[in-house]
Formats: sequence, C-alpha cells, structure tokens
Amino acid sequence: EKNKTIQQKIEKLRKEVDKHRYLYHVLDRPEIEDSVFDSLLEELINLEEAHPEFYSPTSPSQRVGGEVLDKFQKVKHSFRQWSFDDIFDFDGLLKWEEKIAKMLFKKGIDFSKEELKYCVELKIDGLKIILEYQRGKLLQAATRGDGVIGEDVTGNIKTIQSIPLELTQETNLIAVGEVWLGKKELEKINQERQKNNEAPFANTRNAAAGSIRQLDPKVVARRKLDSFFYDIEGVGINNVQYSISNEDTKIKQENKLALSLRGIPKQSPPILNGFVEVETQIDELELLKKMGFKVNPYHRACKTIKEIEDFYQQWISKRDGENYDLDGIVIKVNSKKYQDLLGYTGKAPRWGVAYKFPAQKVTTVIEDIFVQVGRTGALTPVAHLRPVRVAGSVVSRATLHNEDEINRLDIRIGDTVIIQKAGDIIPEVVGVLKNLRTGREKKFRMPQKCPVCGGEVRREIMSSIGKSDKSKNKSSAAHYCLNPDCFAVEIQKIIHFVSKKGFNIEGLGEKIVEQLIQSGIIENPADIFEIKKGDIEPLERFAEKSADNLIGAIEKSKQIAFEKFIFALGIRYVGEETALLISGEINNEFQISNLAYRQAGFKFQTLPTGQLQQASEASTQIKSGLRNKKLNFLTEIIEKFPKVKVEDWMNIKGIGEKSAKSLFDWFNKEANLEMLKKMETLGVTVFSEIQPAGEKNSNFKDKTFVLTGALSGFTRDEIKDIIRKEGGKISSTVSAKTDFVIVGEDPGSKYEKAKKLGITILNEKSFRKMMQS
Repeated sequence: EKNKTIQQKIEKLRKEVDKHRYLYHVLDRPEIEDSVFDSLLEELINLEEAHPEFYSPTSPSQRVGGEVLDKFQKVKHSFRQWSFDDIFDFDGLLKWEEKIAKMLFKKGIDFSKEELKYCVELKIDGLKIILEYQRGKLLQAATRGDGVIGEDVTGNIKTIQSIPLELTQETNLIAVGEVWLGKKELEKINQERQKNNEAPFANTRNAAAGSIRQLDPKVVARRKLDSFFYDIEGVGINNVQYSISNEDTKIKQENKLALSLRGIPKQSPPILNGFVEVETQIDELELLKKMGFKVNPYHRACKTIKEIEDFYQQWISKRDGENYDLDGIVIKVNSKKYQDLLGYTGKAPRWGVAYKFPAQKVTTVIEDIFVQVGRTGALTPVAHLRPVRVAGSVVSRATLHNEDEINRLDIRIGDTVIIQKAGDIIPEVVGVLKNLRTGREKKFRMPQKCPVCGGEVRREIMSSIGKSDKSKNKSSAAHYCLNPDCFAVEIQKIIHFVSKKGFNIEGLGEKIVEQLIQSGIIENPADIFEIKKGDIEPLERFAEKSADNLIGAIEKSKQIAFEKFIFALGIRYVGEETALLISGEINNEFQISNLAYRQAGFKFQTLPTGQLQQASEASTQIKSGLRNKKLNFLTEIIEKFPKVKVEDWMNIKGIGEKSAKSLFDWFNKEANLEMLKKMETLGVTVFSEIQPAGEKNSNFKDKTFVLTGALSGFTRDEIKDIIRKEGGKISSTVSAKTDFVIVGEDPGSKYEKAKKLGITILNEKSFRKMMQS
C-alpha cells in the first residue's frame, strides 16, 4: 500500500513538472517561479532515486544526465528527408506558382479557385531533427544526415525542454522540426568559450549543430537549445533500426501498421481520435501543438502570391528583432491532397519552396590594410575590419583584390565601408561612405618589396582580372614577388597542395607546414609523402597520437582523383575549373576506347584494317570494365604531358592561351617532373573514374560558361555544380570559345569582353529559366 502511494506521488509530480515545463518552454506562459519549479523537480528526482523500481525513460528527470558516448550510431530514416528548392525573388515565386497550377490543372483541378492556397512559415536557421514516438513516448531522435541516413542523438534531444518526452496521446508518430539556439544564449556561450581559450561559434546555426553533436549530454543541457516543429511525416510507423532498451523493445513489438500522414483519409484514424482532421498544412501545425510540440507562432494562410510577398518583405525588416536567426520563409501548398498530387522531383518536394532572404550588407571600419603573399607570388591587399556580423557570421577581414580596386573605390585606412558576403564568397568591400571621413584617413600604397622575403616586386597588367566595368581603365594590375624561393610562396604552395580541393591532408595547417619547412623536413610537396613519425614527434604541437594521425592522413591521401591532382599542383591560371576541363578530356569516350585497345595489346591509332575486328573483340570486355574502374594516370602524366603543345592544350574547349602556356611551361620544367616522379615512387596514385554520361540538359551540354560579379541567388560552387552535372564546362577566362557569361552584381572586365565578342550574357533569372527549359 505504501509503495502504491509513493508511485502515485511520483506520477503526480511528473505530470506537474511536465505541465509547468510546457507552460514555460513551449507556451512562454509560466505560472510559477523558477525556484518553485526547481524544488518540484528536486523532489521528483529524490523520490525516483529512492525508488528505482518506478523508473520511466520519459520522466522529466531523465532530460539530463545521460552517459557520455564514444560516437553516434547511424540510423536509417523511415522516410527520406527532403530539402525544399530555393527561390530568391518575386519572379521565382510567380514561376513556381505557374508550374504547380499547370500540374494541378492537368489533373483536373483549377488551383485559382482555392480559397486558402498556401501555408507560409518562417525558415528557422537551425538544425533539422526527426523524432520518432512509439505509444506516445520518445524513442529516437536523429539528425537529417544525407536525407537517408542520420545519426542517433536521442540523449542530447532529451535535454531540450521544449521537446516533449511523452505526447498528449498514445500514438506512434514521426515529427520533424528545427533545433535552434537563441542569439542571447550564443553570446553567453561564446563569452564562456573565450574565457576557456576556445574558438567562439561563428553563428547560432553552427552552435546548434555543434551542440547536438556533442558526445556529452550534460554539455548540451547547459546550452539551452530550443525547437520549433512543422511536419508530421507519419503515424503508426514502426521501422527503426537501432539499439533500444528492454522497455523500448516491449513498445516496438506491437508492430503497428505503417501509415503516411499524407495518405490519411478524411476521417481521422482511431490513432488520432479526438484531434483535428489533417486536411491542410495549417491543420497539421495545430495537431503538432495539441500533441505537445512547440510551433512557431508566425505562420499564416495566404490566398495570393501578393500576400506571400508582403509577408516576405515584412520579415526581411523584422527578422533581426527575433531571438532566433532566420534565412527566409517556406511556402507550402496548404492542401494535403494537393501535396500528394504534386509529389516530388528527384531531389525536392514540388509542393513547397524556400524563399531565401537576400545577402546582407553592413557597415564597418577599415582599421588597417595588410598584404598577403599567395602561392603564385601574388601580393593581395586585405582589409583588417572592426569585427561585424554579416550574413550570419562575424567577419574581421575582407579582400581588396588589388591596387586598382583600392584606387577605383578610393579606399583608405580608417574609412567607414560597406561590406557584403553572399553565399560562400569571401567578404568584400563594395562601397565607401566618404561623407563620414574625418580627414584622418590614410591612403594605402602597395609595397615595392615583398613583405615576407624582401624580394623585388613587379606590377603586371592582367586584362582579364578587372573588377568592374565602371572603371575607366578596363585592365587591372597584380603585384608579384619575383623571388622564386620566397618563404611565403613555398608555404602557400604546400597549403594549396594539401587543401580540401587538393590532396585533402587533415592536420597540415599553415603553422605545421611552416615548422616542417623551417626544420628541413620538407622542401616541396613530394617530400610530404616520405615524412616518418620520428621526423615530426620532436616538433612543437606534436605528441605520439597527433603524429600517428598525420602519418595516417598522409597515407590515406595517396589515392587522389585526376582533377584534384592537377588542381593541387598549383599551376598558375589552372584552377578547379581548368583541372576539371582536362579531366573531362581524360574521361571521354575516345579515351575509354584508347585505353581499352591498349590494354588488349594494340595501338589504337595505328591498327591495320585486318586487325580491327580482332582488336575490337579483345578489348570489349576490358572496355566495359573501364567505365567504372579507377585508372592510375600518374605515369601517363609524367610521360605524355611534357609533349603536349600549347595549341593542343588550347584545343580543349574552355582553356585559353594563358592557361595553355602555363601548363606547357609547368610540365616542361625538370624540377616539376622530378617532383612527380618522386610522388610516383612514394606510392601516389592518380585515378580517373570513367563513367558513361547520363542524359544531360541540351542547353548546357558541351557549352562553356564564365562567371563574373557577386551572385546572390547561388553560391559559386552551387552554380558550378549545376553546370557540370548538366554536361557544361566552367572557364575562368572569356574567349571566342565561351558560350555564356553569367553576370552578378558589379561584374568585372569579363562582362565587357563578353559584350565585345558578342557572347550570350545571362543574369541569374535567365540562368534559372535556362535550367528549367
């Protein structure tokens, strides 16, 4: 009898604590003081510790105190986790509505007659999370991952007070939402991290993502994460693949029928008995609230595109007033029935889009200008800024490109300037507020001597690097250190070599590279592959484990894709795009045939007619296998590339004269060939994954694109990926071989050159239209 009374007391305390948790963290309507809540929770914890027989995994006491993990377990999602396509302007919104209206019209539905067409929600800049409940109890929380496989972060999610451990009704449910961190909380966390000599988080999203992936739930609990939920993916789901406790096993053995929410009939199923019928997105948000989830209060139903645009413009000006970061709004077709009919493309739902906010511009002060020396010896002026938050992260430096750009904008030390950061582009100065000058500002001049080695500096006119068509002098100049042994150049060459887009050797940062050169362990990139553990253990920053890690990373990097290898060599005027153009030549059908015949024992280009059939039959099997095989090309590069003439390089569409000459010069320099031979001896393998081409957009196939200016709707990497996937090529220079030039804000001299050559100019709107046609 006594035990029953204690059990009842525990149950009442759990309900009371959870009730006040919900009032405070979800509804923001507390009814008791924090101290009263804390004493109720303490009483509950004491009772549960004294009576472990009444343990429950969903008790409010279980939110904190989980075990520290070694790593997160991978889990497969019951439903694929999609991402919405992005739009960036009103024109994009109109086109999206036109597209879905046409699709629905073909299915016999006049969308124009719908009363409440859309549900519009704020796009929280946080971390997507997927929760699975069994019989109303939280069973698993997982990150999105790649959309198919995520990571089990259940212990960490339990620490978030706004997330219910138990629903208001016993049901099997999958809910999707966003975990976020408040701006004020980020300030507190960063202050604490700085006290502990830890790097501060750049923005709230990074902090939220980093917190959720903490292996110690106690650390997560201290960070006071929050959540908003916006989607129910299924009810009655039972398809989870991960380890579970005995109590959870009992729950899962019920094996409920899987049922997608978007397939729910008009009558509410018994499992959701007593709640609203889920016929619209608005209904779904109401259902989430009634189930105990926190839902962002600023969603609304819209009748027209004009209402959506008004909502969007309103939140552009209001977004900084909220405690959470926003990066746009999400627009969904309100009717669940119509969502079903519209369905999905290969990568995103057709029934919704994310309308992204524009890139931010802010003002700050240039405190100083210093000069960096790059791998080619180029001297680049960089502005040291008073730290300022722009586009979600704090920046303290911005590129000034070159001396001509400084003169064009009349940039001075001490100026108040406008900086812009669009996508993943390095922050840049786009304007000067000259009316705020005090007279104490200082003009900047490029140094006559290299700031690192003291070597001579030469100014070179670079007609294709000009920044703006507004400049009277359409050519721009770059300054170069002429000392071939400049220490800064050597460091930057090796940093470029080991970067993510090159050999991707983790742990080889600038300070380590500097140590390795100064101690005589390496002189050129090839030396990296003969580093021994004993060479680096005595160096500062190295212990046995870190030395093992670096040696392992170097060994792992020895297999490298062809285009990454060419990029890593750091050949002047040969960037990522040119490396991919060369790789494309290696991957074409002729090369497949050539390699197949050669491996069959024939010389493809000199076959007598009588042997052609024999060679063809002998190579068929080899040729088939080559399509998906990794082939080592390093020997071919060493033997064949020095024989390729400048005009042969220029025959590759997209490669101009400067790049061709640079390639010719590099592969005919004996020191470079010796370095390649050393890499080959040390086990470096350069492979090319040859695969048959899929169906491509004919607007892109075999066309060459050049990008210029600041893009707001895409990052440069995104637009390049789109072009390459559709069979197009990227070039860094405009020539007669260029098919299209994509122009953003403040385009450079490439734009002027394209106009003179009569090349088709695309802005972002026309590029999107080209993608869709």
